This record gives sequence, structure tokens and C-alpha cells, in this order.
Amino acid sequence: MSFPPISNAPRRLQDDGWLAPYGAALRRRSAAVRAWEKRLTGGRCSLADFASGHEYFGLHRTGSEWVFREWAPQATGVFLIGEPTGWREASDFALRALPEGCWEGRFPADCLRHGSLYRLRVHWDGGCGDRIPAYARRVVQDPESRLFNAQVWSPAEPYCWRNPIPPPPQTPLVYECHVGMAQEDARIGTYDEFRRLTLPRIRDAGYNTLQIMAVQEHPYYGSFGYHVSSFFAASSRFGTPDAFKALVDEAHGQGLRVIIDLVHSHAVGNEVEGLARFDGTSCQYFHEGPRGRHAAWDSCCFDYGKPEVLHFLLSNCRFWLDEYHLDGFRFDGITSMMYAHHGLGRAFAGYEDYFGQDVDEEALAYLALANRVIHAVRPDAVTIAEDVSGMPGLGAPPDAGGMGFDYRLALGVTDMWFRMLDMPDESWPLGGVWHELVNRRPDERTISYVECHDQAIVGGQTLLYRLLQDAMYDSMHAGSLSLSTDRGMALHKMIRLATLATAGHGYLNFMGNEFGHPEWVDFPRQGNQWSYHHARRLWSLSENPALRYRFLAAFDRAMLSAVATGNRLAGARPQLLAISEADRILAFERGGLFFFLNLHPQRSFTDYPIEALPGKYRMILDTDRPEFGGHGRLAPDQTHETTRTVTDHSQRHLLRLYLPARSAVVLQRIPPAPGTAT
Repeated sequence: MSFPPISNAPRRLQDDGWLAPYGAALRRRSAAVRAWEKRLTGGRCSLADFASGHEYFGLHRTGSEWVFREWAPQATGVFLIGEPTGWREASDFALRALPEGCWEGRFPADCLRHGSLYRLRVHWDGGCGDRIPAYARRVVQDPESRLFNAQVWSPAEPYCWRNPIPPPPQTPLVYECHVGMAQEDARIGTYDEFRRLTLPRIRDAGYNTLQIMAVQEHPYYGSFGYHVSSFFAASSRFGTPDAFKALVDEAHGQGLRVIIDLVHSHAVGNEVEGLARFDGTSCQYFHEGPRGRHAAWDSCCFDYGKPEVLHFLLSNCRFWLDEYHLDGFRFDGITSMMYAHHGLGRAFAGYEDYFGQDVDEEALAYLALANRVIHAVRPDAVTIAEDVSGMPGLGAPPDAGGMGFDYRLALGVTDMWFRMLDMPDESWPLGGVWHELVNRRPDERTISYVECHDQAIVGGQTLLYRLLQDAMYDSMHAGSLSLSTDRGMALHKMIRLATLATAGHGYLNFMGNEFGHPEWVDFPRQGNQWSYHHARRLWSLSENPALRYRFLAAFDRAMLSAVATGNRLAGARPQLLAISEADRILAFERGGLFFFLNLHPQRSFTDYPIEALPGKYRMILDTDRPEFGGHGRLAPDQTHETTRTVTDHSQRHLLRLYLPARSAVVLQRIPPAPGTAT
């Protein structure tokens, strides 16, 4: 028996025979991207240079004056108001109209200073209103009035970057995190606290990529950062722009790459703080009428067919790379962008769903253009697509009718696991589990996960809570004798191991879930009396020697070290060795590692035979070790050797293993000595 190397590189989109009837549509999509690029640049500059609107619009210090520009095509007058004007309209701070709906104001250098608060007062036919500038880079909220204002951010000494950017890992191990809830106190955490206290935890846990949520400014903390108001401003509730830069810089110094959630699928409906009715019309940045409203999210939907909107969004992609040295983005909710129905209530049962009249072809073109800009500015940057529909071509290059993402999230894996939790684990269909774990398009790279923030948000539960239920509250102390807790702990480890070991090209975890953080996530809101009780992370649980959480944290570290180090997952696909519904056994090989899972709730197997390559094998991971909260039924560091079985027509090499119930082991084949026959 042999395992020939299989390339893990994505194949071409055209290799998918099911797409043959849609070749014309794919070619049309490619042509649309090229046409948009030509229209936007006019052939006078590169697309990356075009995506520099943040250097033209907004407030900038140039020599002896301040220059401010804004796009408001239906405005009849625009004033900069704020602390320099006593919050009144002043003729010296009136903006003059420029061609194509732009406005400009030039002000003496001494009229605005670092820290000054300001906003716009926009007039239109029939009314006027205050607005936060669309390209504002710093927005703060008054603690008493709760009103938001833009703030001049021009420190005497700009931030000086210290650390080089680490190279991209072949296997991204993504730690999804939220700065505000990354501490134990019932309050909002800061960039500085995260840099000092949380970064070392992530590094020591073995992850190599941070995915930071809720960085773009959002007026409502409870939105988890997904109702963005100021797209160019790092949320001030966590600290200053320089503090966020220091966080990114320190992460780079510790070998961690940093990406953020980029929300270009919709925008908050607020008018003063956001982009809604910015120039008095509802269709400046967004679609007119019902198409411009996302009823389920209570937000506004961008019009990706407007060059000015594309300029705004593409510039936003470049801004975060240039200004904050970020290493890429997770594009949030792109299913909502790609379909007029936003993917709500749709099963996506056939390929015709990806090419029908409900598909927003302009949104697809925008996503392809965004990836072109990002990779032109930073060839090493990564982009991750969050799509529940399975749209083909997300990871294919635009010239092939794709959108050019580096990775897509394998949302089907987590959905599968949480469906399994609705049935007894002894009846899980292992064939179906295996199919979902390895089911992915050959033209795309994927990132798998068991649970992200979505599973734990209010109304949901974490994996460990689903497994333990009430035992979470009375049986997580180390000395407890609880079969329910033993079961939950064992399955928690096995589920995460199976997901990581079969992950396409990367793995993700939401902060705290590596040690089974209890209960759910809930931000302060009226319904919970504005409590922060569930908007924090109880790190001390994983550090308390009297509790079992530390066992799960120790296992997660060991699992990442054993399975993901040395890029073992980067060059091979999982190869099934054995699957038995009756015995509840799943065995497979990946990158020279051999995984054996016994999901039987009661039965342990002695000398269980599984065919493998001939030779000796060393055990490098055992979920049942006492330091992982197990029962220690296997001797540590043991080795195994295959035995040969000869029949009339073939010979087989078998590993005969002791596989305790509800446990898993990982073996590594010991390379044979040079010249040894295999």
C-alpha cells in the first residue's frame, strides 16, 4: 500500500465539469472586471493607484494649511463646524463646490490642532443635517452626550514602526478575537491591554494569525462591529490610532500576522454617524428603495455599480494596508453582497442558483477588484471570504471568472458538527462526517473551524456548553466524577483534532474556545440591563489548577504543535484508511501523520487492525493523556510496528493498535534507515 503525494495547490476553475454550461457567464464576469478596471482608471494609472481616495478626500495637513474634501453630489452647501467655529456655521469654514459633486475647504494651519473635534453640516434642497466625514480617520464619542464627532489626529510625532512584517504562514492558524471583550473585567478592554496581556497568550497557544473583529468604527457596541459607520476609523472605544498601530507592530514582533474583519457588505443606517442620507438622498452610497435596505440586518446595502462607491470601498481596502500595516482581511457576509435576496432562506441546491437573475454581478466584480487592489499593494496579504452559499470561483483568479480570494471559510464543517450535537454521538454517521470534513472545491483554499463567534453569540452556545449543559456549572472541577463531563471533554478534543487534521489549508478558533469558554457571548444591551457579564473572557478559568479548563487549553497547544508545525498540512490531502460505523472508528493519513479516532462511547479495542505503510510509528499525541483531562489508558511515547499479512494475491501491512473508547491518537511514521526496503 502506498500514498503518492497529492498537490494541495488549487486546480483551475475550468476543471469543474459542472461549470461547463456556465462558461459564457464566467467569461462575462471576467470581461466585466476588466471593463470596470478600465472605466475606473481610464488607462491613466494602475488600479492600486486609483484606490487612493483616502489621500485625496478627508482632512489632510499640507504645508501651511489644512485641506478638506468630501463627495456629496446632491448637497447645496457644506460647512466644517466644530470646536474652531463654536459649532456654528462660519463663512471661513464653508467648502466650495468642485466638479463631479466634490467639495473642498482650505484652512490655515493654526485653526485646527491635534485633538480638535469637528463634523460637517450639509445642506440640500429641503433641509440640512450634521454628518461625520465619510473618510474620517478618527471618530470619538462624548461620554456624556453620547454624540459622535470626528477628531483631528495629527500628533507631533507620528507613530514609528519597529518590527518587520512576518512572512505569511503556509498553514494559517487563525485566532479570531475581539479587543473589547479580551479581558475579565466587566468593561471594554483597550488596544494597549490587548497588546500587553492577550498577544502573549495567543503566541504561546501556538496560533500564527490574528483576526481582529470590530476594528472599523461602529456606533453600537453590541453590533459586534458589523454595523460600521466610519470605514476609515479604528474604533476609538478601544484607544487611539497609535495604540492600534502599536498592537499590530507588537504582534508582528511576536511573529503573528494581523488581519481584520472588513465589512463591505452593508453599512449602519445611522445618518449623523454613518453614510445614510449623507447628502440628503438615500441613494448616494446605497441602492435606491427596498434594494438599499437589508431588512434582516437593519442596515444599508451599497450600490456596487457606482464608480464613486467603488472608489470609496477600494480605497478603504488600501487604507488599512498602508496606514496600519495589516496583513489582509476577512471579508464579512459576502453572501449578502452577491445576491439580491442576500442568501436568506435559500438552500443553494444547484449551480443555477449561482448564475440566475438574483446574482449581483456588480458585487462580484467589486470583490474581484478588491482582491486585485489588495494583492497589488501587498502581494503577501491574505483575503478570506465568508460565504454560506458555496459560490464557485471565490478562490479562482478574476481572469478565470473568479474573485481572487486566497481562502474561503468552510462553514459547512461547523454546521455539520453542531447538527451532530442534536443526536447521540453513538449514532453520528461517520461517513457523512468524513465527507463534510474533506468536501471542498479543488480550485479553492479553505479554512476550517469547529466554532467561531457565531455559535456563541446570544441565543447560541459554545461547543463545550452544548456537550456538557448543566454539568458545566458543577462538574468542571478537576476532582469531579462526572461521566457527562468526561464525555464532553473527550468529544471536545476529538472534534477539534479531526477538524484541524482534515482542514483544507488553515484552521480558525474564536478566543477562549480553545479551553472551552463557558456559556455564550452577549454585549451590553437593554435586554440584559446593559451588562458586560458575557462580554469578556474568563482567562483565569484556564489557569486555575482546580478546574478542567486547563486540560483543554493544554491539549489545544499540543494539538497545534503536533499537527500543524512544520507545515505538515500544507502539502497533502487527507487519505482515508478505515471507517467503521459499527466500531465507531475513523482512521486517516495526512502529511505523514496517521490519525486514529475511536468514537465508541463504551468499547475499547485491543489490537485493532488498520492497513498502513510498513515500518515503525511513534505516538506523538494522545487525547487521553492525564494532562489533557483524560484517563491515561495509553503508555506515553510508545512505538508501534506493522506486521505483514500475506495472501494468495497480495500482502498487507497492518498496525494493530489499542484504541480506548472516546479517544484519539496521532502516530508519526519513523523514516526507514537509508537503503532499507519498504
